[in-house]
Amino acid sequence: MRILSVNVGRSVDAAWAGGLGRTAIDKRAVAHRVAVLANGLAGDERADSEHHGSSDQAVYSYAREDYDWWAGELGRPLRDGQFGENLTTSGIDLSRALVGERWRVGSALLEVTKPRTPCVVFRNWMDEPGWVKRFTREGRTGAYLRVVETGELGPGDDVEVVSRPEVGVSMADWFRARHGDPDALRRILAVPGHAARWDEMAERVLAPGPTTG
Repeated sequence: MRILSVNVGRSVDAAWAGGLGRTAIDKRAVAHRVAVLANGLAGDERADSEHHGSSDQAVYSYAREDYDWWAGELGRPLRDGQFGENLTTSGIDLSRALVGERWRVGSALLEVTKPRTPCVVFRNWMDEPGWVKRFTREGRTGAYLRVVETGELGPGDDVEVVSRPEVGVSMADWFRARHGDPDALRRILAVPGHAARWDEMAERVLAPGPTTG
């Protein structure tokens, strides 16, 4: 398991970038090692601080294997960083990564927090018909990470999973449950210490319907 590419981008004006009119989704690979700061990578920006500025979204990772699958579906090559991720990984099934799982990458320690939810900027950037629905249906979301320990990392670094909950919420279940999948939601409810929001969602999604007769 390793990092194929480290990608950063600056915020730029873009008429297609939703109401904000700015985006930093265009991440480009760098050849040098990069400092991992408390809220992301040095030299990287997030334009929409309201929706993408939290510490739980400090670093975004996406798997090369999922890129290759999408390239076959879309009929065009997809470069590292094209989905706006900071770390393009190899050898990691990100759909199975668990909330709270911790990675040592270079000298930094990162913790998996949640999957990516596609937005209008991502849709417009990809310029593919029905992109949000397609991305949602496939559930190849990648994983956001927060910075537990600052340090530095670079392309070619190994990814060492230093801790992983014995029972936890996977990226795939998190994403599917968020979109109303009852089976994924039940699996999350079986995880000790799951977040209260899942109980609130269960009241809506799993509540028995009205009976007749």
